[in-house]
Amino acid sequence: MDDYKKGMGMRIKSCRKELKITQEEMAETLGISVKHFSEVERGLTGLSVENLIKLSTILGQSLDYLIKGEADTNPWNSLYYGLQDVSAEKQQDLIELIRAGIRLAKKDVST
Repeated sequence: MDDYKKGMGMRIKSCRKELKITQEEMAETLGISVKHFSEVERGLTGLSVENLIKLSTILGQSLDYLIKGEADTNPWNSLYYGLQDVSAEKQQDLIELIRAGIRLAKKDVST
C-alpha cells in the first residue's frame, strides 16, 4: 500500500507543478493543512475519498491515474474533466454539438 501512496504523491506533485499551483493553494482548496498536503505528496499519508475526487478534478486527471498511475484511455473521461470549468450554458451547447456529431456518425455508418 505504501507504494501506492508514494507513486500517487509523485503524480500529484508533478501535475500540481505543471499547473503552477502551490502546495498552499492546493491545501487551502482541499480544506487541509499544508503539512498534510506535503505528506500526501511525499507518500506518507493519503487523502479522503472526497478530497481525492476534488483533487482529480482540479488536476484534470482520472482517479485511476492519480492512484495507480494507469492512463485513462476513455476519451469521454478526458472530455468530462475538460468541461469542469465550462459554464453550464456552454456545456449545453457542447452537449448539442456532441449529439449532432453522434447523429452524423450513425448516418455515415448506415450508408
